[in-house]
Amino acid sequence: MFPIIETDKLILREITTEDTENIFSCFSNSNVTKYYGMEKMETLDQAENLVRFFLNSFQEKRGIRWGIQIKDTEGITGTIGFNAWSPKHRRAEIGYEIHPNYWRKGYVSEAIHKVIDYGFNHMNLTRIAAHVFIENDASNQLLENAGFLKEGILRNYMYQDGQPHDVYVYSIIKAD
Repeated sequence: MFPIIETDKLILREITTEDTENIFSCFSNSNVTKYYGMEKMETLDQAENLVRFFLNSFQEKRGIRWGIQIKDTEGITGTIGFNAWSPKHRRAEIGYEIHPNYWRKGYVSEAIHKVIDYGFNHMNLTRIAAHVFIENDASNQLLENAGFLKEGILRNYMYQDGQPHDVYVYSIIKAD
């Protein structure tokens, strides 16, 4: 059973094939993918494949990705969740994105706190990591405000538009 998480303003819920167009709207926007490590989507088929990836990842216990839905609205505005989940080592990497129409409204900040809590208290994680392009000031600030510690730099770690980029490595530990 896929867990649903509620916050004051949001419902974090399972992503379904009905969300394909909203996924496409987000990932076809170059402002969203600028610091994402993937090229912007060009077709709905790509969005359908990503939705299937999210569904399979949860079913195979490799990760969990929630759709971010603002209460009293239809559809999702972005996603948030865990990738590279290793139950044995009790760790995962957090990732998120939201459509630019909803930037700087506190939605991801509200979601990240609940998702961290879920990871520590329901998935038995002891470490949550994040990799963020050095140039992505908003995401770097978001993680620091959420209590993540900057551990270092991975040089030429991710490619975007054919160019290598350095990323910061962040983590938050359950004991923190």
